[in-house]
Amino acid sequence: MTPDRGARRGAPVLRRAEELHDEAAAVVDAERAALLAGGVPGELVWTGGSSVPGALTRGDVDLHLRVPPAQFATAVALVRRDHAVVHPEIWCATLATFAVDAPLPAGLAVTPVGSEHDVRFTRTWQLLRDDPRLLAAHNRLKVEADALDPGRYEDLKSAFFTRLLDGQV
Repeated sequence: MTPDRGARRGAPVLRRAEELHDEAAAVVDAERAALLAGGVPGELVWTGGSSVPGALTRGDVDLHLRVPPAQFATAVALVRRDHAVVHPEIWCATLATFAVDAPLPAGLAVTPVGSEHDVRFTRTWQLLRDDPRLLAAHNRLKVEADALDPGRYEDLKSAFFTRLLDGQV
């Protein structure tokens, strides 16, 4: 099965991260500058498929703002001034999610450093960067999921990341 097979049925086209690297890097740089200009504390990290050479991506840019725990509420309030809230149903004491106004679809997750969500985002993507076998498994999941509805794909991806962190992949 080729990565773009699903496009004929309306599923997102999968691309290699390298194909959109420069555009995605520009999104990261622009968001980093905007957060700095807005006085938002924390470290912006590029995560998601577009951040990993060799990964398949749906063409979006996932950003992760890691903030000191004592500054989490302040960071979320500052980000909320200029960003639309997305997925409010998943917000919790250690996670807030926003849309990023950019030329590519982009999102921003804000987490306190050391929290469950922070570890999940940073550790999973580092594991995928470091191990070609794990990256291949992730890519297979993306390709095979093209026949699934989006809700099912998200469940499978979440379960994959849980297994990845538990050393079961």
